[in-house]
Amino acid sequence: MPSGVRPGAGLRPYSCREHPQEAAINRLVLWNVDLTLVDVAIVTRDAYAEAFRAVTGRPLVKLVPPLGRPDSEIVFETLAVNGVQAEDEHLPAFLDALGRAFADRRGRLAKEGRMMPGAKEALKSVARLDGVAQSVLTGTIKSNAVHKLKAFGLDKYVDFELGGYGEEVYPKATLLQVAQGRAKQRLGTPFTAANTVVVGDSTRDVQAAKIGGAAMIGVASGRSTAAELREAGADLVLPDLSDASEVVAAVASLTSPIDRKAG
Repeated sequence: MPSGVRPGAGLRPYSCREHPQEAAINRLVLWNVDLTLVDVAIVTRDAYAEAFRAVTGRPLVKLVPPLGRPDSEIVFETLAVNGVQAEDEHLPAFLDALGRAFADRRGRLAKEGRMMPGAKEALKSVARLDGVAQSVLTGTIKSNAVHKLKAFGLDKYVDFELGGYGEEVYPKATLLQVAQGRAKQRLGTPFTAANTVVVGDSTRDVQAAKIGGAAMIGVASGRSTAAELREAGADLVLPDLSDASEVVAAVASLTSPIDRKAG
C-alpha cells in the first residue's frame, strides 16, 4: 500500500451519474476493460469471426492478439494476416459488423467469460473516493465495452460518456487525451497527469499513460508481468484488484498534489 494513505480515507457515497454541480470532481480514473476488469476472450473471438465473414465473405483463419491495441488496429492487422487487402470502407464496415455480432452474443458473456478478481469491489470503492469520476480507456468499441461491463454489473460505477474507445481510430495515448477533454467539458475541471490515473494490465496501457499524460497503476492480471509493467514505467504495480483498499490507496496517492510533488 502506498505510504501515508489510510485505507478508506476520503471515502464518501458517490454515483457516477451525479450532476457535476453536486460534487467537485477533481480526479479522473480511466480503466482498461479486457483482462483488467473482465475476460471475455471466447465471445470476442467468435464476434470477430462473424464480422470478418460478413465483411470479406471468407472464414477467419487467424485473429491477431489484442495486446492492448484498439479494435481499429486489430481489424487492419487481422485483414492483412488473412490475405485481405484493406480498403477505406473496410474499417467502418468491420466495426459495425463487430458491434452487431457482439450484441448478438451478449447473453453469453457472463456464462463464458469472467470478471477479474476484485474488479467490482475495486470499482465500487474507488467510486466512493472524494472527487472521483470513473470511465474507461479501452481499445474496445464503445458499444462492446458497455456490453462487457453490463454483463457483470460493473457499468453502474463508470460514466461511459467520459471514456475513449477503439472506434475512434486514435492511438491509446491520444484516446487518453480525448477522454480528459471530454471530462473537462462535462465536469468543468482540467485533467492532467496530476489528477488522472489509468488502471490497466498491459505495457501498452503504461505507454499510453506516460505519453498521453496520466499516472499509471499497472495490474499484473493480463499478459504483461509485474516486472514488465514496472520497466515500462508504471507508477505503481498491483498483482490484481483483489485488495480494494490497496487500489483506493494507490489512486489517492497518485492524485494527491502533495504526493505527486513529493514523488
